[in-house]
Amino acid sequence: MIEELQRAAGEAWGWMLSVYLGLPWWATPIFWAASVIVISSATSLAILIVRAQIAIRRDERAPRAAHGRADQGEYLWVFLVPALNEEITIQDSVGRLREVEVDHKRILVINDGSDDRTGELLAAMDQRDLTVLTRVAPNARQGKSEALNDAWRYLSETLLKKGDLAGWDPRQVIVTIVDADGRLDPQAGKVAHHFADDRVGGVQSLVRIYNLRSPLTWAQNVEFSVFGFVFQMGRVGWGTANMGGNGQFNRLQALNEVAVPGQHGVLGPWREGRLTEDQDIGLRLIRAGWQGRQSTVVTVDQQGLNSLRALYRQRTRWAQGGWQMLDLVPTLARNPHLGFVAKWDQFWYLMTPLLQAFVGATVALSIVLFATGLVDVRWTVPIAVLIYVFSLVPGVTGVLFARRTLNPLRIIAQVILAHGYALYSWLIFPVVYRALWRYLRGSKSWAKTRRELIEPAESAG
Repeated sequence: MIEELQRAAGEAWGWMLSVYLGLPWWATPIFWAASVIVISSATSLAILIVRAQIAIRRDERAPRAAHGRADQGEYLWVFLVPALNEEITIQDSVGRLREVEVDHKRILVINDGSDDRTGELLAAMDQRDLTVLTRVAPNARQGKSEALNDAWRYLSETLLKKGDLAGWDPRQVIVTIVDADGRLDPQAGKVAHHFADDRVGGVQSLVRIYNLRSPLTWAQNVEFSVFGFVFQMGRVGWGTANMGGNGQFNRLQALNEVAVPGQHGVLGPWREGRLTEDQDIGLRLIRAGWQGRQSTVVTVDQQGLNSLRALYRQRTRWAQGGWQMLDLVPTLARNPHLGFVAKWDQFWYLMTPLLQAFVGATVALSIVLFATGLVDVRWTVPIAVLIYVFSLVPGVTGVLFARRTLNPLRIIAQVILAHGYALYSWLIFPVVYRALWRYLRGSKSWAKTRRELIEPAESAG
């Protein structure tokens, strides 16, 4: 029996070594490096899936556990809503925030130089528990980071210094960022049990898409599910779940500790010019010793994009923000608050744009080699299986776990649909290179995502 296993292992190893025979000598190490990256990524995914399953069960039990039902009434909930030309969604967003069931709250809308009816609509609203911070030129429209920093300064220097909010301890103030198209769960106060742990600086809610009108928005909904249920929950045990912007809860004390200096004193927690300010703030909170968590019981719904052109524009901005994060690699690699495995996972996460660009380049190279006849591919079943495993299985596995069903018929349907999601992932893959080009050029311009009209039945009552 042992001899048979050894023989089988030897044959498998010999086949692996022969996979790249026939390639030009200079291409062989490139493809082997790509294989190592893909295998390492698949291993990382498997580890995160196992850890996520453990964390999800713990998170779903936590509000009922003896450890933990912290009372939401122990905290002041401040909802920050950046708004630039949001006349389509602003009333819906504010209306839904007013339905959030917490005892102490303030909604702070940052009207960032809007020239549509956003300001007019806000002025017409009942001003109870609503404060509108209006930014005007030349300070307005400088970016989301700048708008959030302005709101942080106003909260710290004005709202918490006088009036009915004066005297709140920054450790008990939860700053929640909700995009103007966001629909935060009315039971958002459930995340209070996370903040009962004094080490927690941020909690990200589960993002969902509500305007599911095309395969594109369906794929985006799946994408956010995979991010939340797999990559985020898999990192909860290390305290390294990152922030995702919309539906992001941060302890004010944590934000205060990572505030960066500006020309005229303290600028604020968010660094200027960051195209993914949520990712940046989450990583810097972790670097400062705070823990990041992901909730699967509190959700935030937002609009998806039904236009491929708009999706490319949005994802290019996100991908460029990922390239910007490379400057955090050295300090996070030396983070004394994390163990080796957690630091390695963070390193791998930050290197994602570079790894994706390299693997994508090898795919393009393989097409060139095949098309020019430099390589004669002998299609066999093992090669076809290998290509399938490398290109589709990780994505399909992530989708199956994120969708979480034990119904056999639904599992079959999810397997079929997961292949569609994998194709979607390849469809938007080129944004990695477009973002790299913009990053190398030093371009920091950004285009605002346009909102879709809200159907009357969808609006908040």
